[in-house]
Amino acid sequence: MRGTDQAVELPSGRTVRGRRIGVPPASRPDWGLYLGLTRPAVDWPSAWICWPDFGLPVLRREAWESIRTAWDMALEQRVEVACRGGIGRTGTALAAMCMLDGLTDREAIAWVRERYHARAVETPWQATWLTRGPGR
Repeated sequence: MRGTDQAVELPSGRTVRGRRIGVPPASRPDWGLYLGLTRPAVDWPSAWICWPDFGLPVLRREAWESIRTAWDMALEQRVEVACRGGIGRTGTALAAMCMLDGLTDREAIAWVRERYHARAVETPWQATWLTRGPGR
């Protein structure tokens, strides 16, 4: 099993680092996407998705838009995605990026569990949210 605070190369070749909030990053990202109930204080450009632990984003459509922005930025910038534990919400966001790369929801979940963390996409409702895709 791989751990958190690591860069993964998405199927498209974009690289995104997943990590835990609260642990200083190994290197400063150009842009960050943070998932949690409160926006963390960082001194680099970032976006925040209000997303409870083990749950779903409060604003689901807007969450997909923020994930797409992170995915777009990862083409040319050092992007990170992080939540408190660095596993469930972070893994779900990474799986969503894999779907933007063209994988199905099931392929994306398997991909992120193999290459990022075996417990990524921790809950059935996170998996269902991916199944529904952007716009829901």
